[in-house]
Amino acid sequence: MDRLNAMRVFVTVVDLGSQSAAADHLQLSRPVVSRYLAELEDWVGARLMQRTTRRLSLTAAGQETLPRCRQLLELAGDLQAAVQQPDDAPKGALRISVSTSFGQAQLVDAVAAYVRRYPGVKVELQMLDRTVNLVDERIDLAIRTSNDLDPNLIARRLSVCRSAVCAAPAYLREHGTPQRVEELSQHNCLTHAYFGHSLWHFEVGGQQVAVPVAGNISANEAMTLQKAALAGAGIAMLPTYQAAEALRRGELVRLLPEAKPRELNLNAVYTSRKHMPATLRSMLDFLVQRFSDEPEWDRDL
Repeated sequence: MDRLNAMRVFVTVVDLGSQSAAADHLQLSRPVVSRYLAELEDWVGARLMQRTTRRLSLTAAGQETLPRCRQLLELAGDLQAAVQQPDDAPKGALRISVSTSFGQAQLVDAVAAYVRRYPGVKVELQMLDRTVNLVDERIDLAIRTSNDLDPNLIARRLSVCRSAVCAAPAYLREHGTPQRVEELSQHNCLTHAYFGHSLWHFEVGGQQVAVPVAGNISANEAMTLQKAALAGAGIAMLPTYQAAEALRRGELVRLLPEAKPRELNLNAVYTSRKHMPATLRSMLDFLVQRFSDEPEWDRDL
């Protein structure tokens, strides 16, 4: 069995959510994809996935196997990069702008993996919680969470950015748990200075609902709000790319499951496709491959 390809098929099926989507992406037939998955399960000695009527879900063995497959595939990529001719590998400098929260929660690890693969590239990260002018500030690539991008910029969608309304158990014991989104107006809500400062937007039962919120702590970036929420200061709306681990550990409790906060696109933006440096193209391709339409941090939340 080609175990490397079997692991690649498994990871792709999980990332794309179906065998048919993985077959299209990998340019394989559906039976070949199924055979690779069966052979991997035979090798591991356990069933890795279960199909429900709505989606594929990982078994306990699959959850254990997935991160190890990702690690082995990354090591294989590093090995291939190490034996390439030096002229074939990307090299040079990249300046990347990103919000503090996404940068620290997700992008730093991605960039670290990229420079391990391509040690000739030097990346300068600008952690900025404001919209930068790419030309004036000599930014090669910006990571932006928005559904309303500057039409003068080129964008590649990386993933979806979801949010969760959450609070620490200590806050809920003292102040109670809101049962309806309208009850948020009666709670101490920790707000972002730039996004949803006084209104939080939800979809409830197919209807759009805007709830006025207020509280005694506001901040210009989400990591500060998460720390305040963990300390029991109030209820926060946090990006799941940042809050997922605290939610899984029970340090934060997800509230109002029937209410869906507004989703945003996670985009990589740059100034022009013309004369794009090979290193920038390489980084874009790497980030598109690393992140997916159904991001790993949202699984099982």
